Amino acid sequence: MILAMTASVVLVMSTILVLYETLRLTSEHLSELPVPPRFRILAVVLMTFVGHTVAVWIYAGAYWLLVLRLGVGAFAGAPVTSFEDCLYFSVVAYTSLGFGDHFPTSHTRLLAGVEALNGLLLIGWSASFTYLAMERYWPLHGTTRAPMPAELRPGRAAKPGRARLYPPAPGA
Repeated sequence: MILAMTASVVLVMSTILVLYETLRLTSEHLSELPVPPRFRILAVVLMTFVGHTVAVWIYAGAYWLLVLRLGVGAFAGAPVTSFEDCLYFSVVAYTSLGFGDHFPTSHTRLLAGVEALNGLLLIGWSASFTYLAMERYWPLHGTTRAPMPAELRPGRAAKPGRARLYPPAPGA
C-alpha cells in the first residue's frame, strides 16, 4: 500500500509538471507564430492534447511497471497482459470515462482513483488555459482589431504572466 501511495504522489507531481511545461511553452511561443488567430487557437488545443497524452502514457507506464512487472496490484475482468492494455485502462481512468472490461483490484484501485481525480483537475486546467487563449485570439477573426485588455494598454503595467498570452498589439 505504501508503494501505491508513493507512486500516486510521484505520478501526480509528474503529470502536473508535464502539463505545466506544455502550457508554459505554448504560452511563451503562441504570439510568435506567424499564423492567423484560428491556427493559434488550434495550436493551443493540440498542445494541451499532447500534454494530456503524455500524462496518460506516464500512468500507463506505471501500471505496466507496477502490475505486470512488479506484481503490485492487479486487474480483473478482461486480462491485462500488455502495455497496450495498460494504456487503454489509463485513458479510461484519466478521462473518468469509467471502468468497463478492465477494472482495478487491490492497490491498483488507489492508482486508478488518483488518476481519475488528477485527470479531472488537469483537464479543467487546460480548459481554462484554452479559454484564455480564445478570449485573446477569437475576436481577431473579425475585420476590425479587438480591443486591447485594460492591463496591457500603454501606461499600465501588465500583470505577471499575462503579457505572454496577451502580447502588446503591434503599434501600441
